[in-house]
Amino acid sequence: MAIVKVHDKSFETFISEETIQQRVKELAGMINKDYAGERPLFIAILNGSFMFAADLFKHLTIEADICFIKLASYKGMKSSGKVVTSIGLEEDLFGKQVIIVEDIVDTGKTLHNFLPKLMHQQPKSLKIVALLHKPEAIEYPLELSYVGFEIPNKFVVGYGLDYDGLGRNFKEIYQLV
Repeated sequence: MAIVKVHDKSFETFISEETIQQRVKELAGMINKDYAGERPLFIAILNGSFMFAADLFKHLTIEADICFIKLASYKGMKSSGKVVTSIGLEEDLFGKQVIIVEDIVDTGKTLHNFLPKLMHQQPKSLKIVALLHKPEAIEYPLELSYVGFEIPNKFVVGYGLDYDGLGRNFKEIYQLV
């Protein structure tokens, strides 16, 4: 098991690149089936979901649009408790089928605060695809339509997820030792 150091912390391999890629392909297959003949709009939450969103999109066979929004509630290894919108949504969602692409759902606070803003625009449907979900950490229950992996409530980095800005570039997902 590989150990990597990010800032002052050590992390060990948790989910391999091959396992991630296989699951992303499976999630895309489910979305292709559920949205056959449709053209959903994917809203990828930056910065963490950029790798997941890109890989997911490579496996979509349906017509689809994508846009990005930056939401954040983390500083270091803990949630700040405040959700910050850094880059706003410019797309009109009225009557569209919308799929939120999230890297990780832990407390659920970020999406809990963001979803009402989206619902105000009256999309036809609104679903969430999350690469990672920490059921033990949920404080704001959300309906996740597609989940890559349910994981324990441990801090993870890699494949887009960071620790104070570093670690996003790892192809694998690592957990805190």
